[in-house]
Amino acid sequence: MGSTPIFSTSGYQSWLIPFLFSFAHLFPFYYFRTDFYSVATYIQRLIEQGESQQLDFKFEISDSRKIARTLCAFANTDGGILLIGVKDNGRIAGVRTDEEYYMAEAAARMYCRPEVPFITEKWTVEGKTVLEIRIPPGSDKPYYALTDEGKWRAYLRIKDQNILAHPVWVKVWKRKSSPKGIIIRYSAEEKMLLSYLRENDYITLSKFTRIARLRRFEAENILANLIISEILGIEQTEKQTHFFLKPL
Repeated sequence: MGSTPIFSTSGYQSWLIPFLFSFAHLFPFYYFRTDFYSVATYIQRLIEQGESQQLDFKFEISDSRKIARTLCAFANTDGGILLIGVKDNGRIAGVRTDEEYYMAEAAARMYCRPEVPFITEKWTVEGKTVLEIRIPPGSDKPYYALTDEGKWRAYLRIKDQNILAHPVWVKVWKRKSSPKGIIIRYSAEEKMLLSYLRENDYITLSKFTRIARLRRFEAENILANLIISEILGIEQTEKQTHFFLKPL
């Protein structure tokens, strides 16, 4: 669950720096401050990196439902940082921190399933307040966000976009978290798939269903099991999802 906002004052110096560095392994390419008083440098270094797979800027949180998609996408992928009070062009606008925090907490609790945990920091830069929301990679995937149509959907963070997770991803997450093991039957369909991938760089779900004459859910099950078994890999982009043979 979301934690109480942590405010940056000199009285917290003794424990805040070790606390920040305890999260460095989650976001290895980000700049973590070694000087407690270089808040502006820390925030500016984040902003200079621009929006990416693990970093997003929001001018404000005006809709908890929309921010839930970003929380779930980060949790389902590699984790990430949300900077609230920063425009898309990197300009610091500032926020009303308490209101923004409670809207983020509402997003995590009411519009994410299961609830997405996060940690917050409040920074003052150039006389303006920036709220940092840090989301670690999820340990209870898949995380779903409630859409405007009232449906629960899983999202991935791809580059700087939140996109719907491919159904095979969802099956992989569910089966990895299940106490039951998986059984791989080396059937004619699996043989056909592996033979195809030895001669081609990748295959799509639709291509696999056609050449193997399978129903969609059957093809998804085979692909998910082979991914969990580390035989296949999966790569999802904004436009297409590919499955490929992993090197031995």
